[in-house]
Amino acid sequence: MPLRASRGFTLIELVVAVAILAIGSVAAYRSFDAAQRGIGGQVPRLLAAEVALNRAAELRLSGMTVGRRLPGQVTQGRTLWTVAVTEERTAGGMIEATILVSSQGNPGARMVVYVPAGAS
Repeated sequence: MPLRASRGFTLIELVVAVAILAIGSVAAYRSFDAAQRGIGGQVPRLLAAEVALNRAAELRLSGMTVGRRLPGQVTQGRTLWTVAVTEERTAGGMIEATILVSSQGNPGARMVVYVPAGAS
């Protein structure tokens, strides 16, 4: 029985190789796209967190709570952010203030801060 010389790939082997490359390319593209979207949303998310941190500092420093002279909208990074603060008195005599920051079309932020109830 003479041995047959191999001349290259068969059509089936070529189709399988192309299918594997196509699946790998689609997977790589989807992961790249997801990473790009995740990175793109970081700046608005960071700005919202900064607005919440600023409001927390205002509450701590001045002792102001919801109804007292704090603006409901703040501009940060060319974006108008809506800031809502809800408060609840704790058993320890503190005020638990929940700060919610939002803006149209951007991710927001949520922060909880404790302020002494007797501060004015």
